[in-house]
Amino acid sequence: MCELFALNSRQPAAATFSLSGFAARGGRTADHVDGWGVAFHEGERCEVTVEDTPAAESALARHLAQHPVRARNILAHIRKATQGARTLENCHPFRREWAGRTWVFAHNGCLKDFSPALDGSFTPAGQTDSERAFCWLMQRLQQHFGSRLPDWPELAATLTPWLHEIAEHGRFNLLLTDGRAMLAHASTRLHWLQRRPPFGHVSLRDGDLSVDLATVNNPADRMALVSTEPLTHGEAWQAFAPGEVRVFQDGDCVFVSEGLAALAA
Repeated sequence: MCELFALNSRQPAAATFSLSGFAARGGRTADHVDGWGVAFHEGERCEVTVEDTPAAESALARHLAQHPVRARNILAHIRKATQGARTLENCHPFRREWAGRTWVFAHNGCLKDFSPALDGSFTPAGQTDSERAFCWLMQRLQQHFGSRLPDWPELAATLTPWLHEIAEHGRFNLLLTDGRAMLAHASTRLHWLQRRPPFGHVSLRDGDLSVDLATVNNPADRMALVSTEPLTHGEAWQAFAPGEVRVFQDGDCVFVSEGLAALAA
């Protein structure tokens, strides 16, 4: 499968340390070699970079991991293709415009027999199940809300049953942001943690690199991280329950749904 990473922060933050470990999984410590991408979403600014080469071999990925790009929402993806060729248009994150915002999406998993009816308002540029799912979700949001931009708790409550519906077709772990907050849904496997003072010393699981977080953060910082697999030693990563949806805003969890097991009980 592909792997996902996200950071949501109270203040603009750089994810250079975490991105170093994450990029290593794109061909050095894991075999996710079919492309990579990262989005930096800060207010109205949204920068998306994708390459159809392994992240571990990319000079651009090394540059981004070594030179701070600060944003309140950062979303990254390394690809192991299940549907669609190794081409730029099939690399995540994908982006679309709705309700005056830029929306960015990345998916880990594989959806079988998923061919939703699309009305042309949002159409895939590539051939992946991931982009089809994103376009269908954006279409549903536009049909449901029109041009009104809801707050994130209302948005998440509306999206949750649609995410469960798509997940009936296979693995559907995803990240979605419009720059105000970050939504994460786990159908099979995701982990998260919150970093807040007092900051400690941590080391990467995917490289010989460690950092004292107190030297790169200040007492007002608070951030939430999401990753397919834990990225660091020395931090309390928590697993999502299957079917769980969480929304992170300003470094805090502001919405959480119950997992599928709890809903079925």
